Amino acid sequence: MAKKAPHRLYLTEEQIPTAWYNLRADMKEKPEPMLNPATGKPVSEEDLYPVFCKELAHQEMDNDTQYIEIPPEVLEMYKNYRPSPLCRAYNLEKALDTPAKIYYKFEGNNTSGSHKLNSAIPQAYYAKKQGLNGVTTETGAGQWGTALAEACCYFGLPLEVFMVKASYNQKPFRKAIMQTFGASVVASPSNTTNAGRAILADNPDNPGSLGCAISEAVERAVSGDNVKYVLGSVLNQVLLHQSIVGLESAKAMELLDEYPDVVVRQAAG
Repeated sequence: MAKKAPHRLYLTEEQIPTAWYNLRADMKEKPEPMLNPATGKPVSEEDLYPVFCKELAHQEMDNDTQYIEIPPEVLEMYKNYRPSPLCRAYNLEKALDTPAKIYYKFEGNNTSGSHKLNSAIPQAYYAKKQGLNGVTTETGAGQWGTALAEACCYFGLPLEVFMVKASYNQKPFRKAIMQTFGASVVASPSNTTNAGRAILADNPDNPGSLGCAISEAVERAVSGDNVKYVLGSVLNQVLLHQSIVGLESAKAMELLDEYPDVVVRQAAG
């Protein structure tokens, strides 16, 4: 009889990956380049420096390095909640009456409550290492803002979060958590930026949007004193940092002598 897989399989701290995997290095067809909105031409790494800190801009543009070392300081903070467990969904298998083996990687067992901390930590680390006076960001439901607030608190880095006004009013506890970690939280659209003031002039009751919050956060970054903008999704650098989830999963499946036929990714907001 085959050995029954545990409900929750944890790797040891020593088995946490020490390098992120850059998927683009192995892609036969590289992604289309990011375009500079001012020129319409592909951006260079230097074009990103006014918005992003230099190491993150480098990671954003790196299509060739297969593995990028995780800094020891980042790895040390990862160990507060990683490795995360690979779980066997026995009850779901039973409910579906399926012969399939269903596994899932649980990324919610950390103070921020989501996988977003995996990228928040290195982004805060690189910003601090560069000697920035602070960073700005946006958040919708508050998960990214919470993760980044925790990471910035750990590295002693000031953070200003522009939170979509509807969520700011509907989710006071998310706002409170960010503030507990020391972040400044602003309801967006706000009267603190040109972008926010323009939106409020058109509609004083505007409930906000992620696009509006991004505009305010970027404006604050590029007009601030040694301040940069960080983002928790969309970017290549974020995909790179989140590869730790897949790398841990692959190692756990290897220990179980399993190999997945199908992998499904579900993203938290």
